[in-house]
Amino acid sequence: MRKGWCGRWAEGPLPQNQMKGVFKGFDTNGDGKLSRKEIKVGLKSLGLRFAGIRAWRAVRHADANGDGQIGDEEIDELAKYASKWGI
Repeated sequence: MRKGWCGRWAEGPLPQNQMKGVFKGFDTNGDGKLSRKEIKVGLKSLGLRFAGIRAWRAVRHADANGDGQIGDEEIDELAKYASKWGI
């Protein structure tokens, strides 16, 4: 076991398909898209430090169409980017 970025003991990073499920759970208003605020709140709930900066960078990285939100077609890229954080 090792200590992850969130400060909790973890077996290892989640696979990308599980990570996508975690991110889809962050959608609080149910519109099928993740805003930067929803990602920030979700990352804070996981105990990650610098959640605001991470959410901003994640949206900038994964938002292919430039609408400021992460849709279903962009969530794969978000999961791939977030896998670097050791979630």
